[in-house]
Amino acid sequence: MRIISGALKGKRFTPPDGIPTRPTTDISKEALFNILKNNIDFAETHFLDLFAGSGNISYEMASRGCKHIVAVDRFPLCVQFMKKNIEEWEIEGMRVLQADVFDVIANSNEKFNLIFAGPPYGLDILNELPDRILDANRLTEGGILVLEHNPNHNFDEHYRFAERRTYGQTNFSFFIN
Repeated sequence: MRIISGALKGKRFTPPDGIPTRPTTDISKEALFNILKNNIDFAETHFLDLFAGSGNISYEMASRGCKHIVAVDRFPLCVQFMKKNIEEWEIEGMRVLQADVFDVIANSNEKFNLIFAGPPYGLDILNELPDRILDANRLTEGGILVLEHNPNHNFDEHYRFAERRTYGQTNFSFFIN
């Protein structure tokens, strides 16, 4: 995997064996960030990365100037890997929490104007995820939730749904607060 743009452009990283992740492909990630660059100011964004895994999306945000990043994953190997890269690449403003994302959503008082959720595609409550995040009031007014999912899920009728983009088997559904 690699960082595709910004100050860390070209940095490559390989998650260790045993990390339970499904990384967002470079093609999908590049498409996502082309959309985001037209809708947010990276330097002013408060970003929450749920199910952060290897940190792929968070690194891209940091590379593009985001200075307030919270990456959440419950797996110790994922957290250790992200912390190692943050230190090695001297990323400022990125915190990594080893926690259950649902606990963070329910118990945090922090607000974000961009939340990215890239859950395991087999998550049994994936269909409930937009409501759980949006109802927890973690997004600022006008904030964006991006949910990565496979084609087996469709959120087009959700009351806060804005748009869906499809790249092969990867779908990004956008919700506006």
